[in-house]
Amino acid sequence: MQLHNQVAGTVHLRSVWSWKSRGQDGIRPQGWIRMTCGTDTGRSSGGQLKKYQYNFEQTREAYKSKDSLELLRSLVVFKLCSYDFLVDKNKEIMGLAKKILGQKSFDQFMKMTFYGQFVAGEDHNDIKPLIQKNHSFGVGSVLDYSVEEDISQEEAERKEMDSCVSAAEKENIGKDHRERKYQVHKQFSDRRGGVTGARTYFYADEAKCDQHMETFIKCIKASGGSSMDGFSAIKMTALGRPQFLLQLSEVLVKWRRFFTFLASQQGKDGLEALEQRLELTQLQEFMTKLGANGDFYGWFTGRKEDSTGCIDMLDWNSLIDDRTKISDLGFSPGLWKFTVEEEQQMKRMLQRVDVLAKHALESGVRLMVDAEQTYFQPAISRLTLEMQRTYNREKPVIFNTYQCYLKEAYDNVTMDVELSRREGWHFAAKLVRGAYMYQERERAKEIGYEDPINPDYESTNRMYHRCLDYVLDEIALNRKANVMVASHNEDTVKHTLTRMNELGLIPTENKVYFGQLLGMCDQISFPLGQAGFPVYKYVPYGPVNEVMPYLSRRAQENRGFMKGAQKERELLWKELKRRLASGELLYKPVY
Repeated sequence: MQLHNQVAGTVHLRSVWSWKSRGQDGIRPQGWIRMTCGTDTGRSSGGQLKKYQYNFEQTREAYKSKDSLELLRSLVVFKLCSYDFLVDKNKEIMGLAKKILGQKSFDQFMKMTFYGQFVAGEDHNDIKPLIQKNHSFGVGSVLDYSVEEDISQEEAERKEMDSCVSAAEKENIGKDHRERKYQVHKQFSDRRGGVTGARTYFYADEAKCDQHMETFIKCIKASGGSSMDGFSAIKMTALGRPQFLLQLSEVLVKWRRFFTFLASQQGKDGLEALEQRLELTQLQEFMTKLGANGDFYGWFTGRKEDSTGCIDMLDWNSLIDDRTKISDLGFSPGLWKFTVEEEQQMKRMLQRVDVLAKHALESGVRLMVDAEQTYFQPAISRLTLEMQRTYNREKPVIFNTYQCYLKEAYDNVTMDVELSRREGWHFAAKLVRGAYMYQERERAKEIGYEDPINPDYESTNRMYHRCLDYVLDEIALNRKANVMVASHNEDTVKHTLTRMNELGLIPTENKVYFGQLLGMCDQISFPLGQAGFPVYKYVPYGPVNEVMPYLSRRAQENRGFMKGAQKERELLWKELKRRLASGELLYKPVY
């Protein structure tokens, strides 16, 4: 239920809320949270603190926003997603169904089943009722226009091979200008393979990128028009030639790697990224011996008024924009070579990103930049960081996404938090486990570079909680940090709530958000939302025919998830049986 003015004065969630493990007879099952609510004095008119208790197995609260047909649909869809044959052959089955039923009947069938479960509607007007309904039950939306081209593998490969190679490389075929990780390889040029639940864009031309930008603008406006606190998701690969993301990523990674090498020369290897320091006098001597030009000491002491004679990774990264000083090091000058046309294409990509950020700010919408493959991600994160520096001065507008299945996730989070602290802007992050694991592992193995993914699920869980704890600590110390815990893992949600309790972080501060996919994990999303926590559903939308590729991969993702989601199916059955026994089978949500 939603929190209302229960007594004279506004009800506030206080920081006095904690985990309990008592049950019906004095011993409640794990998962109960005691939230203490009261007026501004902290007391009700009777002098007692108001309390609200719930757990993640209270089906009446979890499914309060759903009628019984919706619950039945969820059960059917989740069960079908657990059958390997149906998932493996889903494209063929849907194609056959379309032929038998015809387009109109097929669309209606999909809206009654898979499409209706995981997609909000066809367009901005179509999705408004669902967004408003969820909002009335305390759950916001991250709008995601999920249409992508349904092109053949051959066409995807052709587009990728052409758009990831610069003019300079085409003139020197056979010469390796880049490391193998940052080259396009035909067997992995169709980036849709081994990906779960993420859209994929292939570059066609600049006009297509402008179309994508306009689509994202419509999505931002729809989010702003539906609620005052929404999010809109974008993908960088939709906004320009992937060649630039590859090139910039390699430069950024090599620059960071060079710092680590220099730190090892000064006996600083083995430390966390932010703990490594270079002594500038030693750096100058070492670089001079290598034959490099430039006043390295002066570069940094001139930038830092309180120079200690040492620099860290963030100081080092601050030089990456200065091509002249980088060239003094003899550092990969070939990577900066662009034709006039490529220079214009790169500028247009940056302009599109800036246009979207401005629209988000004007519409009162937070912009969620999705994570992508590791050979694109350093550049994507850097561009997102530049947007945050500009637009996150007064409030969190731009959110970056950190994939915690990556070995370097903690270093990435800690460095960006520290940079935001030094420069005084609002750090804003979405933490996910990651969507490209199978593709990333296979690509690293086949091409021959270090696997960027943590070795197993448990190590990924530890990384997720480590990154999350660091950001939560930063929120407690500096209220400018923000984080969305985008997870279906109940243990992770409980861990977050426990840490919020320990740190005295109040839900109504809107610094810690929770996020789940539409049509999944309602037993977590809705109880949290109705208790006053900022909770958001990732809401895909688009025409039935054009979101088929998205739904196909959602089925692939749900196969593993739903096989282990017996609990969710049990809760759905429990609620249906409760409604049948209590005469509420025809229950309709009231909002």
